[in-house]
Amino acid sequence: MRRLTITLAATFLFMSMYANAQPILPTGELTGNAWVHTKESLDAAVQQSGVCLPPAATGGTVFCGKFKEIPKLNGKPVPVIVFLHGSSGLGLKAIGEWQQWLAGLGYASIAPDSFALADHVTYKSPIDKDSYEKILALRASEIAPTLLALKSQRWVDAKNLILAGTSEGAVPVARYTGAEFNARILYAWSCESNYFVQQPLNAFEPGKPVLNVISVSDPFFSKSNSWLGNPQAQGHCGAALKGNARASVLLIPDAPHTLLNLPAARNATAGFLSSLTTP
Repeated sequence: MRRLTITLAATFLFMSMYANAQPILPTGELTGNAWVHTKESLDAAVQQSGVCLPPAATGGTVFCGKFKEIPKLNGKPVPVIVFLHGSSGLGLKAIGEWQQWLAGLGYASIAPDSFALADHVTYKSPIDKDSYEKILALRASEIAPTLLALKSQRWVDAKNLILAGTSEGAVPVARYTGAEFNARILYAWSCESNYFVQQPLNAFEPGKPVLNVISVSDPFFSKSNSWLGNPQAQGHCGAALKGNARASVLLIPDAPHTLLNLPAARNATAGFLSSLTTP
């Protein structure tokens, strides 16, 4: 009996140590009930887009405001960046600052407002993959109406369109299958299998320029995340872009998830854009 007691005690101790070694997953949250855009919400997403236009496009000074507020312009067509925001929406101050900076370089930008959809679903990670995929499909649906709206704008150089996004918004950028864009920029996304997607489903076109900028220790998509769900993850898009001589990956040490305006990110973005177009 004593030997049995000791054996059971040792087994219990081992199981306790094993359990303590396992990462404790945080509890995710889902709020909101709207998972799919309506025609009205897609129209509103475009009309409420954050837009910044450079002096060359306005014929005067930089304009930053909503798409529906664009004044009469006397400028010329300029390269345009279509930008998909992350899960925080356009309320993230860094996006407006980034768009203003782009205008200073001579590039127009438009960021559709996904939260034009009433009761838009929101979340605190981690949640289930099916829910993430529904949200990513919702975000992907914002690209086509934005492109359609740009066709009627005289400030748009339709031959120089770039698709960009950050975090949640970067996944539809990586997956986009259309040929309207000359290049893609992905901030804070790794293009890999992990907790956030069923499959990466990257759709990069061979030989088309891509820039990927992400933190070495991104809190969501690097191995620093204990619930990443992929022990082989590299934490960047390098594997997905293998063989593309016009693709670049920048890893920024100790950077936060939102890194649009870090000097290294801006320098990489400016260099990448200048290799594509001359505003």
